[in-house]
Amino acid sequence: MSGENCGKSLLNLEQVLEATGGVHVLGEGDFCFTDVQTDSRNVKEGTLFVPLLGEKQDGHEYIPQAIEKGAGSVFIAMASWEKRPEFFTEISKSNPDVFFIAVENTMHALQAAAAKYVEQFPHLIKIGVTGSSGKTTAKEILASILAQKYNVVTNPGNLNSETGLPLSVFAIRDEHKVGLFEMGMNRKNEMAEIAGVLKPRFALVTNIGTAHIGILGSRQAIAEEKAHVFDHFNSFGTAFIPKDDDFADFLADSVEGKVVFYGEGLDENVRFVKDDGLDGTEFSVDGVSCRIKLPGSYNYKNALGAVAVARILGLSATQIRDGLEKMEGAFGRSEVLHGKYTVVQDCYNANPDSMEKAIGLISSLESKDRKVFVLGDMLELGSVSSEAHKNTGSLCASSNADKFYFVGSEMKAAYDQLLSEKPASDAKYYPESSDDAIRQIADDIRNTMPDSTCVLVKGSRGMRLERLTPLLQGEC
Repeated sequence: MSGENCGKSLLNLEQVLEATGGVHVLGEGDFCFTDVQTDSRNVKEGTLFVPLLGEKQDGHEYIPQAIEKGAGSVFIAMASWEKRPEFFTEISKSNPDVFFIAVENTMHALQAAAAKYVEQFPHLIKIGVTGSSGKTTAKEILASILAQKYNVVTNPGNLNSETGLPLSVFAIRDEHKVGLFEMGMNRKNEMAEIAGVLKPRFALVTNIGTAHIGILGSRQAIAEEKAHVFDHFNSFGTAFIPKDDDFADFLADSVEGKVVFYGEGLDENVRFVKDDGLDGTEFSVDGVSCRIKLPGSYNYKNALGAVAVARILGLSATQIRDGLEKMEGAFGRSEVLHGKYTVVQDCYNANPDSMEKAIGLISSLESKDRKVFVLGDMLELGSVSSEAHKNTGSLCASSNADKFYFVGSEMKAAYDQLLSEKPASDAKYYPESSDDAIRQIADDIRNTMPDSTCVLVKGSRGMRLERLTPLLQGEC
């Protein structure tokens, strides 16, 4: 894409080559890109396309499609270039103005280019949010609050990974005052890599739980990995750490800078008022009445973390109140949907911590309405999966729910455990989350449970349990 049609390039060619250690092997004219993508389906005019090498797919195969959609520059792995230069040369003959840059590793080159881009905004207030669960919710709460004072850029959804985070930071522009980015990981060294991209000045940790424990092996290993979010503080950063987490002291010891502990009762100017069940939690900040509309004590704790950050950044109690009031729930995370049934849809992610919290939340509701649990597999738990799902069955046995549906191969352990502890339980098991299984569950609930029943829909994203909600509410 020619420079005169592109506008202002996010980085110039020299900056890209310097950051990535890359070699400009093909293409001529004016180098320019205004967008970065790793998925050829999302490419538009002026995109830098970064093909990734996966276990099952080689993104290099999609370069022709990316160029056809308007990609003006492409990273290619040096090994791929050396293996079949004729493939790239042939593409270049038809697209001579597309720049091909050969790099050692395309993912690492993406991260390096993203870090170079972030360096162009030295005055940006950079905030990282991480934790085993609740980080997207905490980020959304904090974003809504900070938007009352600052122009905030944040990652959409949960684009928080080794590729998601670097793609997200390319959205930073001169008008932004705060860069608030969720930072996740599911393997060793991933947090260190993405912390090196953003180099946050502030970091909010929600908790150290068991998400991805099947990959990292222990909560200690998870805590060690999460602590890399503080790597670039250089004595000037501020960490916000939940005081009631049993890894709080370990995390604090990892901080080279200031530590602010947050939680109930730690700030005398922030006071709990009332738990309103599914309608959220009331509390006050400097005497100003506030409400977090998401249900559960864990979401209130996320709000306390966001409030702690906001107060350090100079927001007033009224700005905090207004930000909370304007916040919309992120899809699938503790969404309370009212209709024929009250559906608590919490199916974006699931791990033993969030499953326990969700079951505890519904059990704690002081309501005469009936309660139903529809629970799907918790994925990526590795060797602890069977034990974790058995524990879910025990939690169900001690709950006050009236009916249970267990969905997925891993949930068989929960189903069996429930029946071993409470043999008379009204429970059904479905080996897979097929469309047919979802329809059967919806039909059974509609045929057996009265209106106003509270239905918890909880499972890992891969189970796609959200398909159940419109069927229950009669929307389709």
